Amino acid sequence: MRILSGVQPSGVLHIGNYFGAIRQFIELQGDNECYYFLADLHALTTVHDGEELRRNTRELATAFLALGLDPERSVLYRQSDIVEIPELTWILSTVTSMGLLQRCHSYKDKVAQGLVPSHGLFAYPVLMAADILIVSSDRVPVGKDQKQHLEVTRDIALSFHARYGEEVFTLPEPIILDEVAVVPGVDGRKMSKSYGNTIDIFGPEKAIRKRIMSIVTDSTPVEEPKPREGSSLYQLLRLFAPEGEREWVERAFDEGGVGYGEMKKRLFGWYLDSFGEARRRFEELSQDPDEVERVLADGAGRAREVVVPLMDRIRSLVGIR
Repeated sequence: MRILSGVQPSGVLHIGNYFGAIRQFIELQGDNECYYFLADLHALTTVHDGEELRRNTRELATAFLALGLDPERSVLYRQSDIVEIPELTWILSTVTSMGLLQRCHSYKDKVAQGLVPSHGLFAYPVLMAADILIVSSDRVPVGKDQKQHLEVTRDIALSFHARYGEEVFTLPEPIILDEVAVVPGVDGRKMSKSYGNTIDIFGPEKAIRKRIMSIVTDSTPVEEPKPREGSSLYQLLRLFAPEGEREWVERAFDEGGVGYGEMKKRLFGWYLDSFGEARRRFEELSQDPDEVERVLADGAGRAREVVVPLMDRIRSLVGIR
């Protein structure tokens, strides 16, 4: 089964990115043909500094590899290295109705967050459709809030088939990522760069410890039981606790006798245990950017083996060549 997903290089990776998506990407590569891309074209809607985007893209590729993506089993590539993607985006835009795009909730959400309502932001789902359709992906991992984009992709593909009278695209189905995808930030809201409440994966150890120690808690005394409901600290402890330590978490909250400071120190230790090897690998790869570029170039070449025959067929249908 061919699986496709992409991640925007719009900033430093945090643990919400990992538990919400990247961990599942790594697991999926065991039994599937996986295509994972760095969505630098999508990032142009929010990142307007060329050097920053190049740095973010390189660091995201390094992070993927450090966290366990195997370039021998999966295809990792930069979106902009597949020049046929913008071409297909334009072709698909000619069969995409304005009404379909106007119904997309993500555009309204991003404008409400203060992003400039550009054409790129409005037409974002068409570029996403091109990403998905161009490699003939069967399944796309998405969160529940992203399912609409996949439905839009299917609608666009069906519109193309109806217009040109030939079924050239595979209609993808979703893989809904599990509920652990909603990782709380240090302030209790969903972890998000836009809220500034993240815990980074590859940041300096001292800064990460400080961030974990800043997790918002109530004023329950050390000796008293602690409320679980609405507690970011409880949720994060449950997320990181090794199997043999989960009972400790439950007792600490239910029976009291453990202060929040001690819990946060325990969480920081489990964080280092979870990401220590990946952090070491990230440092190694950061010192060898040529190896990361080699992986991306190889991935783009392998992706184009799938892309080029499909695009030749599409060009023939629409009359470009």
